[in-house]
Amino acid sequence: MSGWNEKAVPDQCGRVAVVTGANSGLGYVTARELARKGARVVLACRSEVRGSEAADRIVAEVPGAEAQFGRLDLGDLGSVREFAATFPYERLDLLVNNAGVMAMPYGTTVDGFETQFGVNHLGHFALTGLLLPALLDAPDARIVTVSSFMHALANIDIDDLNSGRRYGRWTAYSRSKTANLLFTHELARRLAAAGSGVVATAAHPGYAATNLQTAGPQAEGRRGAERFMELGNRVFAQSAEAGALPSLYAATAPDVRPDSFYGPRVAMWRGAPARSWRAPWTLNDAMGQRLWAASEELTGVVYDQLKA
Repeated sequence: MSGWNEKAVPDQCGRVAVVTGANSGLGYVTARELARKGARVVLACRSEVRGSEAADRIVAEVPGAEAQFGRLDLGDLGSVREFAATFPYERLDLLVNNAGVMAMPYGTTVDGFETQFGVNHLGHFALTGLLLPALLDAPDARIVTVSSFMHALANIDIDDLNSGRRYGRWTAYSRSKTANLLFTHELARRLAAAGSGVVATAAHPGYAATNLQTAGPQAEGRRGAERFMELGNRVFAQSAEAGALPSLYAATAPDVRPDSFYGPRVAMWRGAPARSWRAPWTLNDAMGQRLWAASEELTGVVYDQLKA
């Protein structure tokens, strides 16, 4: 695994991939490199303009690439259902749950969920469940959910998933990233119990320079905080290309196992992909099952093929 980079991504010809939030940053790099290796990639993005432009850029950068835009707003369960209902392929080999928001001011999704929990976890939970039949039809399919080392700052509060009692932007973000890992843990368990060969795994980018860091301050007009984040991106962060490597490894490397977690090798911050430390609460079976039950109830998406 040492020194692993995008050139080591195995051939993906004949495979179909969906990457959420692929119009920029980590998602764009992930989609581009999968397309470079021959995958047919659907860029699942909220903005048609930005998503279509990103697909066009990939086609321009990578001769022969197959990349197309698919409209998906993870903050709107109606949009998630429409994306799944109109998915143009019978089989899905790779789902990369990459999109997310970070440290946003308090807000709610179209369906009334706290924004970070709703987008980062519930939207992807619903999307995965609705696309599960297509994933089960593909040999060696994988589901990669992108978390963060920030998950270590907070466990979920199962009795206050929408942060209704007290809202802290970083606590809510960390809880949503813990939810990503608990989802992966429980999904892997259920897939194994069903005898499925689909691999559910997770990754994080370390500290990578993307627009994720500045989106929150921009939304509130906090110019000082925005400049601070921009400075951090320039001085301390690794590039989006480097940050996408753990996701690409989790999505394509032959030795990936269910419920594994990959991130940068050096202090979970930067460097080539490696197995990453994760907080023990992300491996709690009981909490994973409780979050799963709550997520099915909140989204109305039930994984009929994967009964507990």
